[in-house]
This record gives sequence, structure tokens and C-alpha cells, in this order.
Amino acid sequence: MTDCTLRSLACTICKKSYKILLFDVRPPSQPLPGGVEFVQGNVRDYGMSGREQLNQKLTEEVNIQETENVIKACVALGVPRVVFTCNVVFGGQVIHSSNETLPYLPLHLHPDHYIRTKLIAERQVLEANGVLLAGGRGVLQTCALRFAGIYGSGEQRHLPRIVGYIKCGLFRFVYGNPGSLVEFVHINILTSAHALAAAALTKERGCHAAGQAYFIYDGWPVNNLEFFRPLVEGLRYSFPRLHLPLSLVYHFAFLTEMVHRVVGRTYDFQPLLTRTRPP
Repeated sequence: MTDCTLRSLACTICKKSYKILLFDVRPPSQPLPGGVEFVQGNVRDYGMSGREQLNQKLTEEVNIQETENVIKACVALGVPRVVFTCNVVFGGQVIHSSNETLPYLPLHLHPDHYIRTKLIAERQVLEANGVLLAGGRGVLQTCALRFAGIYGSGEQRHLPRIVGYIKCGLFRFVYGNPGSLVEFVHINILTSAHALAAAALTKERGCHAAGQAYFIYDGWPVNNLEFFRPLVEGLRYSFPRLHLPLSLVYHFAFLTEMVHRVVGRTYDFQPLLTRTRPP
């Protein structure tokens, strides 16, 4: 879960007079509301974009092993609910009008190790649904929320990077099929989804979300690059007219990854793009 999602969720929950503890690898980039305590630790989501995607060993340790650690801690301490956040079904294939019944993409077909590890982690979480809690304190109820790109107040992973590329003059082309659409989600909608999912894991709601996965989105399909047009033009830059074939960009991204794999230990540069992260 990203910094902006954590903060937004904390702000929403604190209005209900709950005691809130945020646990993340780095402090929040914005002030937290009263009643929210932050603890710094290393259970985090690693490898989502850029060079972090290319560190397979650390990505696996964090996304798989530390998810397992969270589940074990919940069982041992009697924590009754877990809401997992990721997106694990997309690997470059065309998906049209599908839903949560779409099967997992086989591990070997995913183009990067991040999604493979997140798929395994989601399986761990959903398979843990119904596990007995220590001390006879009931059973663990789990569910998963799947989403694509996040936007909104405090988002630091995508928009600042795109703005940086625009200001540096690097956002010079678009690529791929203009008819290819993706569903973004506003931070407020994603926050509400987490709160609703947690409530739907309680006995009062019949635990009807237990063991389930849900897609979370705005309901406004848009081309991935066209989504940024209002931002580009709002900053008074021209939206790129040059259109490159997807195959050309994909192979360039692959070569970039290979170069990083060779020289990354000596010079850990940030790739302009990878096969799963557009420029």
C-alpha cells in the first residue's frame, strides 16, 4: 500500500474514533491527523516500479516472506481481519469485460518478478482465510483488493515521475493501441474500498467478503497515456504527437532492464522505463 493510501485510510478511520497504528518502511510524506501513531519497519511493498522491479531477490523476500510473516503475526496475536492490496491478473494479455472470476495468469507468463511475487502473496492471504486464531479467538477472515494506477492528493509514485519527465523534455512520444484502456482509481475511492472491505469481514456483515478478491476502479476506462493529457496540457506543454509501435518500446525497455542487470551493482541507475512501467 502506498504512502498516500495509508494516510488517506488513516484519516478516514480516525473519524470513527479508532486507535490507528501505521507501520511502513518510511515516514509519511505529509502530517498525520491526531490519534494516528506511526511505527517505522520493513514490512513494505517492494519492487513496484523502476529499478526496484529488477532486484528479484529482495522483491521476493519482501512481497512473499513478509506477507507470510504478517499472516503468522495475525494468527498468533488474534488479529481477525486482513485486507490485502495488489493487482495480479494482468500480464500484457487483452482483458475485455472480465470480472473477479478471471483466473490467475500463470507465473511464467508475467513479464516481471514483482507481479509474480504479488500473485503468490495474494494466494497466501486468500488461502489463509478461515485459519484458526491462537487461543481459540475465532478464525482469520481475509480478502484482496485489486487496482491499477492510483491518482489523487499525496500520490508520490506516478504523477511526480511523469511531471519530472515532462519538465525534462523526455515525454516525447506515445505508443501502443489507442483503443487499449485501463481503469485508474482515485485515492478516495480506494480508501473507501478498504474501509468497506474491512467491515465486510466482520460477523455483523456476515463475513461475506471472506476469501474474495475485488477489482477497485473509478468506472472510467481510459487509455493509459491519454489519462495524463489534462496534466500535460494543464502544465502548458504539448501532448506528444509521435506514435511509436509497442513492439519497439517493449524491446527498448527489455534492453534497458538487461543493461541494469549488468551494471546495476556498480551504477544503480533509474531506468527511463521497464516492460511493465511506462515512461
